[in-house]
Amino acid sequence: MKKSLTLALTSAVILFSTFSHAAKTEKAVLAGGCFWCMESDFEKLEGVTDVISGFTGGGKLINPTYNGNHKGHYEAVEITYDPAIVSYQGILDHYWVNIDPFDAKGQFCDKGPSYLSAIFVQNDEQRKLAEKTKAAVVAEFPNQTVVTPILNASTFYPIKGRESFHQDYYKNNPIRYNTYRWRCGRDSRLEEIWGERATH
Repeated sequence: MKKSLTLALTSAVILFSTFSHAAKTEKAVLAGGCFWCMESDFEKLEGVTDVISGFTGGGKLINPTYNGNHKGHYEAVEITYDPAIVSYQGILDHYWVNIDPFDAKGQFCDKGPSYLSAIFVQNDEQRKLAEKTKAAVVAEFPNQTVVTPILNASTFYPIKGRESFHQDYYKNNPIRYNTYRWRCGRDSRLEEIWGERATH
């Protein structure tokens, strides 16, 4: 009886610890052009546990698709992270040095509304931190215009179904991905803006 009780208590503690850890994860939604690249850049960041490619920001248009209608939506990523390892501030700091905040037409070689950069905030605390980091970028580049907006979060639509190959594209198609990224000039432009802080 005592052994069974001890086993039950141990199992309960493990279950609680697992649930407690899972409950501590938080999410951030960011747009920075090609979601393949954003997924790659953020999955390398310590504390990030998952990155999903999808669309958001398109108002009333539901279930947008890559090859179909995604008018008004941004290509974006939903980042799940452990705030005990990386804070939302850390997520934003990593974000800025992985985008071109001055491009009002898109990002790098990809142009058009769906490739624009944006930070989607879910609450007042996220907005406060987003505005703080944006102000720091503005101050650092006084002769340029930072066009990346801070927007209220809306429904995030993961890429799925027949288009699910976009998830983890950089892992599953490394040669094609690396060729695309190089031809797009993403890393060279990031280094031009951010110098050694640029990550890739």
